Amino acid sequence: MNKILVTGADGFIGSHVVERLIDEGWNVKAFCYYNSFNSWGWIDSFPKEKISQLEIFMGDVRDANGVRAAMKDCDIVFHLAALIAIPYSYHSPDSYIDTNIKGTLNIVQAAKDLGVQKVLVTSTSEVYGTALYVPIDEKHPRQGQSPYSATKIGADHLAESYYRSFNLPVTIVRPFNTYGPRQSARAVIPTIITQLLARKTEIKLGAIHPTRDLLFVKDTVNGFVEIAKSDKTIGEEINIATSSEISIGDLAQKIINIINPKAKIIYDETRIRPENSEVDRLFGSNKKILELTNWKQSTSLDEGLKITIDWFRNPENLKRYKSDIYNV
Repeated sequence: MNKILVTGADGFIGSHVVERLIDEGWNVKAFCYYNSFNSWGWIDSFPKEKISQLEIFMGDVRDANGVRAAMKDCDIVFHLAALIAIPYSYHSPDSYIDTNIKGTLNIVQAAKDLGVQKVLVTSTSEVYGTALYVPIDEKHPRQGQSPYSATKIGADHLAESYYRSFNLPVTIVRPFNTYGPRQSARAVIPTIITQLLARKTEIKLGAIHPTRDLLFVKDTVNGFVEIAKSDKTIGEEINIATSSEISIGDLAQKIINIINPKAKIIYDETRIRPENSEVDRLFGSNKKILELTNWKQSTSLDEGLKITIDWFRNPENLKRYKSDIYNV
């Protein structure tokens, strides 16, 4: 059985990837961000019997030596570790370059030297910027509309260069807007849900006109796994998308109608991106992933929102979030 290293295993999508791989019987090593609290992030919420099946590696993807040590005995790498909050990238861009670009360099360089069989590098739909045409396919121009997206564009091209220069078996996996249990409070769906569950009747949001292609986390994880299983995906960039869109305003109203129909949306200027930085429309094409893998979407938006809201209703989960603070 191949050993799989998952970087960013302590985060939102990474923890779901780890859980899925354990359930399928894979030999998994979870790369978690080193900290003095000995916290494994969302992995700490796993049942003990599931944690016992994991090998935990504490480190930092910015450290080439630690990355090499983590990858030494691994056959496949799912590289999800990244800084992802867009507002934070406006005032701390250096940290995004170090984590997203140099971190990816450390992964692909170690993979080349160690002869890793397959590397999945996680991209983002933000690299496309505001749609110039829809549905957005993998040939769509890249537009660095925030320091975050610029670093992810750089990481993607770096990974591509290692495939072209060294024949490294890399696939660039590009999920659109993933949501679900465990998502960070800096994302729009947890922001709306946590305010509503805190019994607030005025829900603070920024721009509500942009549209997003919303993908339930289970479908995102299925995409990663099916891409890893396919021999046709090496050297490719592949969207994971639903080929649909909904505006932030309509999404917020949908959630409000479920939890508290009396609540209303109010404008919060502090949550607004700079005008030319806002991505106004994301609507992805999933044609390529359907052609190259056995992936298909299994969870509708209504189903996914119900699962997510039910998860947040659990007091043990909700207490991890601070609805009174705008989390950048």
